[in-house]
Amino acid sequence: MKYGMNMLLWTGDCTGPKFPALFERLKTTGFDLVEIPIFDPNVKKLAALAKKLDDMGLERSAVTCLTEKTNLVGTNPKQRAAGVKHLKAVIECCQAMGVKKLVGPLYAALGVFSGKGPTKQELRWSADGLREAADYAKKAGVTLVLEFLNRFEIYLLNCAEDAANLVRTINHPNVKMMYDTFHANIEEKSIRNALEVCKDVMVHVHISENDRSTPGKGGVNWADTWRSLKAINYNELLVIEAFGQGLPALAAATKIWRKMFPDEETLAKDGLAFMKKSWEAAQ
Repeated sequence: MKYGMNMLLWTGDCTGPKFPALFERLKTTGFDLVEIPIFDPNVKKLAALAKKLDDMGLERSAVTCLTEKTNLVGTNPKQRAAGVKHLKAVIECCQAMGVKKLVGPLYAALGVFSGKGPTKQELRWSADGLREAADYAKKAGVTLVLEFLNRFEIYLLNCAEDAANLVRTINHPNVKMMYDTFHANIEEKSIRNALEVCKDVMVHVHISENDRSTPGKGGVNWADTWRSLKAINYNELLVIEAFGQGLPALAAATKIWRKMFPDEETLAKDGLAFMKKSWEAAQ
């Protein structure tokens, strides 16, 4: 098993001068991989960052999302076209960084609601846009990894079965899905059943506590999570995704209103120690 850290705990842009030292400390702590946010695609900056990460021996994945203007299920064709364009731009950055997995709610705009559940037309729009992006991703050696989110953040895909069904509908080798323990804690009735239903198309896992803080210090049923992942022979990546108050815009987006851990690097260190010990001990 390899262990990763999602950089959204600190920033939405890792290309600044203060981050190489942080990456070095994360590597020293024991992380194998960092998950890089790409919201404003810039190939040159991210390629330079990749070189620094190579020198440190840190692998990487990437994460992005769609907005109202880049919504694959928007009623205006311009929105849907802009969504595909954004994904292609991020894929180009992934290729420049040597990133093999681009994760996130890549199928619809985050935080944009219609006031009702997903329609067949919206699911078709999303599938069509993702197929086009996936053809582009295949040439770049990138897999699009769809993340279902809870009902308060998105409405198109809210559980593992939803995501698995869309992946199977798209039926493209470069479209898979991921499992996130935070969203599953809200939406799934059974961890075992949720993982069983998506095991053939699931390639990535976010380790996220029920309050978005330090893994192992909240209410997620970790024993059941580890047992269920081992039951489906999962052996890809475990990546911590946590959020804090360091960036006001990100704190507002993730609804973090109170301090829940001493500092970001303590969270990363404690979370990694918990993951390694509990995963390796799970039966």
